[in-house]
Amino acid sequence: MKIDKNFLIKRVLPPTLGMIAGYAYYYFIGCANGSCPITSNPYISTIYGGIAGLLLSFPSKKKQEQNDAKQS
Repeated sequence: MKIDKNFLIKRVLPPTLGMIAGYAYYYFIGCANGSCPITSNPYISTIYGGIAGLLLSFPSKKKQEQNDAKQS
């Protein structure tokens, strides 16, 4: 089975970087007294960071329309 490098770069790397950024946010900026629901728990901030990275990895509709127009 061959691993597609393009898939890894476009779909796996952004969520991974988002998870790292989410944990870093918890570690360096997080909430010490527990009143902040996202930043007071490392698991939740890591998951939110991963979701943000995943959402950023999806192509936008505008970009697809521009590519379709160029091909025509």
